[in-house]
Amino acid sequence: MFDVAIVGAGVLGLAHAYHLARAGKRVAVFERSARAEGASIRNFGMLWLIGQPVGERYETALRSRAHWLTVLQEANLWHEQTGSLHLAYADDEAAVLQELSFPQTQWLSAAQVHEKARGIRAESLRGALWSPTEVCVDPREVIAKLPAFLSERYGVTFHFGTTVWGYSAPQLATTAGTFAAERLVVCSGHDLTTLYPQALAEQALTVCKLQMMRTVPQPGAWRLGPMLAAGLTLAHYESFKSCPTLPALKARLHAEYAEHERYGIHVLVSQNGLGELTLGDSHEYDDEITIFNNERIDTLVLEYLATFLDTPDCQLASRWQGFYLKHKTQPWLIAHPEPAVTLVTGVGGAGMTLSFGLAARVAQELIEA
Repeated sequence: MFDVAIVGAGVLGLAHAYHLARAGKRVAVFERSARAEGASIRNFGMLWLIGQPVGERYETALRSRAHWLTVLQEANLWHEQTGSLHLAYADDEAAVLQELSFPQTQWLSAAQVHEKARGIRAESLRGALWSPTEVCVDPREVIAKLPAFLSERYGVTFHFGTTVWGYSAPQLATTAGTFAAERLVVCSGHDLTTLYPQALAEQALTVCKLQMMRTVPQPGAWRLGPMLAAGLTLAHYESFKSCPTLPALKARLHAEYAEHERYGIHVLVSQNGLGELTLGDSHEYDDEITIFNNERIDTLVLEYLATFLDTPDCQLASRWQGFYLKHKTQPWLIAHPEPAVTLVTGVGGAGMTLSFGLAARVAQELIEA
């Protein structure tokens, strides 16, 4: 008998397993694939606090960051407290960035930017908003290695290659047989059909497809420094919505970058411990999604990247598509479709950022129940 069974070994599932097992619960994680292959390994590895609006989401992200750092240090996994730079190459971009009221941020001159980061294009650079809170991890490494850490350190049991297809407390029906668990937590990513499809269909959920790329390792000891964003990003994250001049900037971006807007493109850059740069991304939703890679999207991303970054080697090593589930009106979905069942999903593109903070909240509620 397990106290809690968790469906999904992505970042949300692992975060719930961590908090519950640390509290002394007997935890089992069920993952239908041989390894987690969803959105949790298909992202930048950014703990991107500056993308979360001040309030509940930012506070959740801040708590998540603290838990992340503890886990990463305990598990001896590569991470870097890089911080981030939002670069401004036009006066309206600089105006928005200087209007942003966000904890710990600081406006830097162009000269100060070049002291913090390498490869930044100097022509027309007005400056940048510096934020020290962002942390970079390698998502492929952490999602692959955390199960062994959680098993060895906290006794979490993992069942990979096992699909959970039904639950009637305490009986858990899986492709590997029947198990017993007092509670079930479902963190199954963008899957809307396997468990509780009716409950999920009643929610305002949308599926988003991303296109992303990763370069070969940069030569020598070349390091990017802070994770980077530029003007298009200011129209994407809700943390910038309060800036008075944002509507004027968005109007200009709409006129000059209509094709980027069509595909939801804004360009971010991170660098992992191997020296590889992760580049992207785009956003296509629901009926717009096809199985095919759109080469035009990758071209637009790379063209915009070239407006603010020169790298020693931009040769691409891999391209991929990612999919995540986003709630249209809320930052996440926590639902209870049946007694002893909790669904946690819909965190959108903020799964890495919010996961450990959101899981701490859910775990506490389960512990106190």
